[in-house]
Amino acid sequence: MKTITVKASQSYDVMIGSGLLNDAGKYISDVLKSRRTVIVSDDNVYPLYGEKLKNSLESVDFDVKEFVFPHGEQSKSHETLLNLYGFLASQNITRSDSVIALGGGVTGDLTGFAAASFLRGIDYVQIPTSLLAQIDSSVGGKTAVDIPAGKNLVGAFKQPRLVLADTDTLSTLPDTFFDDGMGEAVKYGMIWSSELFELIAGGNIKDHLEEMIVKCIDIKREVVETDEFDKGLRMILNFGHTLGHSIEKTQSFCGLSHGKAVAVGMYLMTRAAEKHGIITENISDRLKKCLEVNNLPYSVDIPAETLFRNSVNDKKRFSDDISVIICRTIGKADIVKMPIEDYKKLVTE
Repeated sequence: MKTITVKASQSYDVMIGSGLLNDAGKYISDVLKSRRTVIVSDDNVYPLYGEKLKNSLESVDFDVKEFVFPHGEQSKSHETLLNLYGFLASQNITRSDSVIALGGGVTGDLTGFAAASFLRGIDYVQIPTSLLAQIDSSVGGKTAVDIPAGKNLVGAFKQPRLVLADTDTLSTLPDTFFDDGMGEAVKYGMIWSSELFELIAGGNIKDHLEEMIVKCIDIKREVVETDEFDKGLRMILNFGHTLGHSIEKTQSFCGLSHGKAVAVGMYLMTRAAEKHGIITENISDRLKKCLEVNNLPYSVDIPAETLFRNSVNDKKRFSDDISVIICRTIGKADIVKMPIEDYKKLVTE
């Protein structure tokens, strides 16, 4: 087992290893005073791990309730959020109590936003069960729900009290969901670590799984500790996301999953930056090969004009400018601020 401590506005440990769910109650009881909590999970994950978590919590005297919602990105909505608020109120959850997110990125984002806003803030714990959630969304305190105008446009910063990344849960992930998480893993190599990129590009990543997860989380820790509230350096974590979110929105969140959309977004942005002379190295071919060996897409059948139009409401837009994340070399990302018109030329020409 490895432990990484994130020293943000609220410091917390991220524990990574096999079998953590078995002792989750003990780990959680060490960081929470109250013994009343609600497990929030979806109808795919709860049947697999919900009772194990509940039994572990009850073994250390927690009073546990569960809120289970339909799986899928469509549930990361105000409708589900309002239902969760209502459930928490019906259970008389107080500001001293907590919620526990058991599941992937949708569950973590939804639960975290509920924790940030219900009663103006209650404690929460992240137990990510997907690769994407373990290496990315469960760490750093970003929480949100989607609205028709775009992905993650309504949210809050809320750091968890603890993150338990039990690598055993990845064994039940269908291949398509594992591949989805690899989209974010490739991102970390591109923006920060050429060594990590080469490890991933070599294929057979499951032989180095815990090593990769630890590397990704440690990169995110360093970035979040430097810029917790996404005003500067942390924006590099959005490499591939401006166009990736546009793809998801264009497909009404029913097409490519998040990590795969980000994979396409990374490639399209890198190729465009090469075409326009912003990047002088031939990086896009290496990125394309890395995506291919990890079963990730690099193209999508959506007109460039549509991708542009559906990306200009992105959170990285400031008035008439937008900050675009570009990797001029593998292992280092730059934040390039440009007028919207220049961004349109970059994406569409």
